[in-house]
Amino acid sequence: MTEIDTRKIIVLTGASRGIGHATVKRFSSEGWRVITCSRQDFSDNCPWPAGPEDHIKVDLADPEDVGIAVAEIRHRLEKHDGKLHALVNNAGISPKLPGAKRMNSLETPMHVWRDVFQVNFFAPIMLARGLFKELVAAQGSVVNVSSIAGTRVHPFAGTAYATSKAALGSLTREMAHDFGPHGIRVNAIAPGEIDTSILSPGTEKLIETIPLRRLGTMEEVADIIYFLCSTQSSYVTGSEIHINGGQHV
Repeated sequence: MTEIDTRKIIVLTGASRGIGHATVKRFSSEGWRVITCSRQDFSDNCPWPAGPEDHIKVDLADPEDVGIAVAEIRHRLEKHDGKLHALVNNAGISPKLPGAKRMNSLETPMHVWRDVFQVNFFAPIMLARGLFKELVAAQGSVVNVSSIAGTRVHPFAGTAYATSKAALGSLTREMAHDFGPHGIRVNAIAPGEIDTSILSPGTEKLIETIPLRRLGTMEEVADIIYFLCSTQSSYVTGSEIHINGGQHV
């Protein structure tokens, strides 16, 4: 008879760096089992235990690959009595023109629009629908990682990225409405300028316009994600939390 793993479990996309990396460490420190998904193979530099066997390499830009990943995740969840306590859709792409120039609505090629929306918008709903039964079994939580660019024109984020994040915010509300009767909560976070390795040149000038006059940290974002997946937020659904030091005001 197979022994059931009683740890809470999270599936996290875009886990290989930045906010995703910090989120893995936050949940691991709380005793959760973390199944990570990213385009890269598991890195030996990653600091959490059981990393290689809990990592799935998936190209979210390929719908067929997303389907394969869903099947693999469901298989791995069998050892958890078929339960998934949290799905965090963190992966996102924001292509740039040469010289890291912003892609506006006039210059963005149509194939780029399609790739960006597949990763940033379609993959989250594909994963949530594909893992629906497992989320129901655990009365789980979904967190979609949006962006401040989803609600205002941003100096660095391209148009395809911004509109995909705006759509993701709307999708979060729709999902909360549809998934809620089944006991699944769905929320979003919208980070602003977070201190990661992929900051755009010129970000330091933006700090002067942020009320708190500093960048956010990856750990601060991971804390909010954890809150939304914990029982502390048990009556919170359909919300989008701004994590930007007041930049949106």
